[in-house]
Amino acid sequence: MSTVKLLTVIFSILLFSSGILMAGSASGIQIAGIPLFFLCGVCGFILHWTLFVPAFVFQTERYFDLTGSASFLTTVVLALALNPDPSPLQLLLTILVSIWALRLGYFLYNRIRKAGKDSRFDDIKNKFWRFLLTWTLGGAWVLFTVAAALAAITVSSDREFDLLAISGTILWLIGFVIELIADSQKSRFRSVPENANKFINTGLWSWSRHPNYFGEILLWLGIAIIAFPSLNGWQHLTLISPLFVFILLTRVSGIPLLEQSARKRWGTLSDYQNYVRKTSVLFPVPRVTTKQ
Repeated sequence: MSTVKLLTVIFSILLFSSGILMAGSASGIQIAGIPLFFLCGVCGFILHWTLFVPAFVFQTERYFDLTGSASFLTTVVLALALNPDPSPLQLLLTILVSIWALRLGYFLYNRIRKAGKDSRFDDIKNKFWRFLLTWTLGGAWVLFTVAAALAAITVSSDREFDLLAISGTILWLIGFVIELIADSQKSRFRSVPENANKFINTGLWSWSRHPNYFGEILLWLGIAIIAFPSLNGWQHLTLISPLFVFILLTRVSGIPLLEQSARKRWGTLSDYQNYVRKTSVLFPVPRVTTKQ
């Protein structure tokens, strides 16, 4: 991709992000005349661009995922801290996002520490504009994903716990547990030397080829359900959050890339072909075994 095209993509990302920042800032709290949503919404970009400099200089991707986790934490914790009168539900949203961010950051950092590198960056970390695009996408990922929660945290609200808040919290818990179990099962599977060149098809992975992504989508849908009644007017556009997560994981960088990689490694194996044929791509569907 040429430099002009890369700059065009970066500009487009920032333009779309500006639209989300404007929508989320409507009807929200202001600090010194600046919308609190805007102040916190740009944190992800600032942190990613700041860490991009040493990452490019030292040609390393080791702290990319950790930067994402720190961006989520900074965004919601700062929003709650600067809210002059935070409600219990705003505290709940901050806690839920923070727990998820801490868990994911710890998991991803440990994974790359054990692997020694992230092969996704092999061809781009020595190319300035392509690498900058990746870090800019990281900032956009944080903003789009957390937008609904951030909008709800940065409005004046004395909203009490209601049925939607309870339902959203339950959905978040289910999604979080599914993601946690799926990641743990895969980590244990990979820790066995004999499984180095095998694919996992046990536990939740016998019900879905990507159960961790299903849990991820579910928990962000729960966050949006909790946030929904607190939003006003243009802020409803921040409900793009769960849709963004779904599209990202099922159409862009999640399932498509992993499925392609799996086909290259095991596509000719009959066991893998049988696994793909009988196992749901995303939604966990328990297998029914029949007695002969």
